[in-house]
Amino acid sequence: MSPVAEFGFHPSQHPLGALITDTHVPSGDSPVFRPPAPNPDDHDFVCDYSAMQGWLPCSIPENRECWLRNKNGREFNIHTDYEKLAPVGITRHYSLNITEGSINADGQPFTKAKLFNELYPGPWLEACWGDTLNITVINSMKENGTSIHWHGIRQNQTMDMDGVNGITQCPIAPSQNYTYSFKATQYGTSWYHSHYSVQYADGLQGPLTIHGPSSAPFDASKRPLLMTDWSHNSAFQLLYNRNWGNKTILLNGAGNVAHYNYTPTLKVPDNYVLRFNKTPTDKPRRPKRYLLRLINTSFDSTFVFSIDNHWLQIVTADFVPIESYFNTSVLIGIGQRYNVIVEANPLAGDANPVPDDGNFWIRTFIADNCGIKPGGKGYEQTGILRYNHTSMATPKSLPWTKISKRCSDETYTSLRPKLPWYVGPAANAKNSDHLAGEQFNVIFDPDAKKKPEFKDYPLATFSLQPSGDSLFTPLQINYSNPVLMHLGESKNTYPSKWVVIPENYTEDQWVYLVLTMDAGSSITGAHPIHLHGHDFAILQQEENQAYHPSKLNLTLDNPPRRDVVLLPNGGFVVIAFKADNPGSWLMHCHIARHASEGLALQILERQSDADKLFPGNSPNIIEANRVCTEWKKWQDKQKDFFEGDSGI
Repeated sequence: MSPVAEFGFHPSQHPLGALITDTHVPSGDSPVFRPPAPNPDDHDFVCDYSAMQGWLPCSIPENRECWLRNKNGREFNIHTDYEKLAPVGITRHYSLNITEGSINADGQPFTKAKLFNELYPGPWLEACWGDTLNITVINSMKENGTSIHWHGIRQNQTMDMDGVNGITQCPIAPSQNYTYSFKATQYGTSWYHSHYSVQYADGLQGPLTIHGPSSAPFDASKRPLLMTDWSHNSAFQLLYNRNWGNKTILLNGAGNVAHYNYTPTLKVPDNYVLRFNKTPTDKPRRPKRYLLRLINTSFDSTFVFSIDNHWLQIVTADFVPIESYFNTSVLIGIGQRYNVIVEANPLAGDANPVPDDGNFWIRTFIADNCGIKPGGKGYEQTGILRYNHTSMATPKSLPWTKISKRCSDETYTSLRPKLPWYVGPAANAKNSDHLAGEQFNVIFDPDAKKKPEFKDYPLATFSLQPSGDSLFTPLQINYSNPVLMHLGESKNTYPSKWVVIPENYTEDQWVYLVLTMDAGSSITGAHPIHLHGHDFAILQQEENQAYHPSKLNLTLDNPPRRDVVLLPNGGFVVIAFKADNPGSWLMHCHIARHASEGLALQILERQSDADKLFPGNSPNIIEANRVCTEWKKWQDKQKDFFEGDSGI
């Protein structure tokens, strides 16, 4: 690939220095270039490694594994250990203004929307591997605080930027702002969202892309595809009234309420459309290959994604590049992401011939017993792939047969990372009979709210707590008193409802966690468990099998890894991470209402080292104190402020 570049920037991105708008080969030996295969008409964005003299971009359509190559032959590529090494990028500045408004996503009005920059989904935030992001969040709402989480970003040594109110900061009060700053050491697809109770389900979510290598060739890429369930009542109302309301499914903010047998009262938005060309201009003898970025941002639902007559080549799981594999569908739990490559080459199946008109349904099925109930016939038809770019016809294509709707992660052995990990023994193993470290159990207690100890926590329903603890302990944080401010204090002084689990090991030691669920909690289906601050290795994942140490069969040589895993219904999962990131890291179910009802805990990792990162006179703590002071001033003026859920 030649270093030809068009310089330009996302509308909400402010470059360092003057804005350059011409297209040319940059002088000197430093790489400034468009990320691989963007559509020039789709957006303007460049990677800028001006500080890296002697390097050039090396990603070409037939080899996307290479990213940057030095004249001496050194490379940043898909085999680079991105937990230790990253290129030297630039600092990118974004501004997100949060307002309240009304939107029409599916033919019925939603009047309680919370929006980033008046958009739903929010603006596409982009960076390149090695960049630093400075993102200023302005809270222009009148009745809500907020904090914004950058999902899957490791935040290595930057716990205070993780965006979890009550743990890493106080909420940003109305009329206030806060700037998040962190380095993009990983690359791939993710999203950003509010972590203020269930607020993200009201609209505060958007795509985040960190451009970098890919494990398989492709010719062009498309904007991220966000899939979600959707209601016409605020998620706060749904939560407190225990009424899940009328729901639909949206793809990139567009759906059709008629799919759920409701009558539209507004114009139904057009289906989201992908447009393909069959051949690349420089390779007319083979189909063009498109990179799609799939993200599940739901309140409650796991999806099975498929495109009629098109195979998917799966190349990443969350932020982890994998050895690619092919399937006609991919299951995506809440918070999970997959990059897939699709050839512009429709193929017939056993019962789905290729239609002549070049129009194909994009489908997002609800996984069995994992989310809202499926709607009427065709409810899953949420997008359209068109080869005829002027066509407005409704597709006549048929779905692939034998698509599994089982609410189960992608096949364990399919998720083989390109960059291998070799997992050492559990530093937290209790004894030779418990080699898998500590066990934590999902507990479901629908009657907890009736107990006197939960009179101020009426939504308490779930917990994630050490196995064997008899006391039901759903997590509940204190907005005004984040854990960040107490890193220098004994963990024994923390309220039990913070559910803080200390893990004080060295940075080279491994922590193993066994996650299980009691019989009662299994009626809610699989739980998508997300750990902040880490990718984790999945050492074992079993469905419909009760955990016992005798059942262990751990994979330690290059196991699958990611940042969200489905805890199987009636089964267990064993995960492991290195204790190399000091801080307090939330681990929670990403079904928003389950997290709100207490299904979470905190991993307090290397507490003394975390405390050293944030001395009281540091600029970051001074700013965190300012945010807390403004929050308390605002909260004290609210007569009916309600903190009856977990807060996360």
